Amino acid sequence: MPKLEAKLPRLNTPDSSSAKGVIAPPGRWVRGTWLFRDDTLHRLEVLLDEAFRIPFTRIRFGIDGIIGLVPGLGAVAAGLLSLVIPIAAWIRGVPYVTLLRMTANLGISVLVGSIPIVGDAFGIGWRANHRNYQLLHRYLGAPRRQTWKDWVFLLTLAWAMGLIFAVPIVLMIWLLAWLIHQ
Repeated sequence: MPKLEAKLPRLNTPDSSSAKGVIAPPGRWVRGTWLFRDDTLHRLEVLLDEAFRIPFTRIRFGIDGIIGLVPGLGAVAAGLLSLVIPIAAWIRGVPYVTLLRMTANLGISVLVGSIPIVGDAFGIGWRANHRNYQLLHRYLGAPRRQTWKDWVFLLTLAWAMGLIFAVPIVLMIWLLAWLIHQ
């Protein structure tokens, strides 16, 4: 991690022990930086996605999966908690394409997670927080060199969304044409 932290200047605070691990990107706000430290973000990712294990299995889940069980607003509340990692990435200067990918990960998690039971199982397997934390570290380890993967992911997602919306329209047109020719 030292080479990751060397890219960004440390905060200038009178108490150097409290600034350990706190990084302030140039030109960004400094308040609340304790929340955006690497170890805090990692703990948050583990708490949200991997804190608990189903006995006698390798399946891990976090409070994201537990909150998601609450009907109605559970997936939305879990999604709001999950916004911390993309916000930290934005503050650290991650490119917008990677931020868009992080947002897509959360959107997929919230959208599918709002489906009762099936969505919760999907959320446990999708682990959006873990994915977003890995995207943040991938960027910090090799800035601007990995964004092509983000573009491929987003273009594939856009293609899939277009297909999802196009199939019902094509079926409706086919059905109308079939009814007209009867």
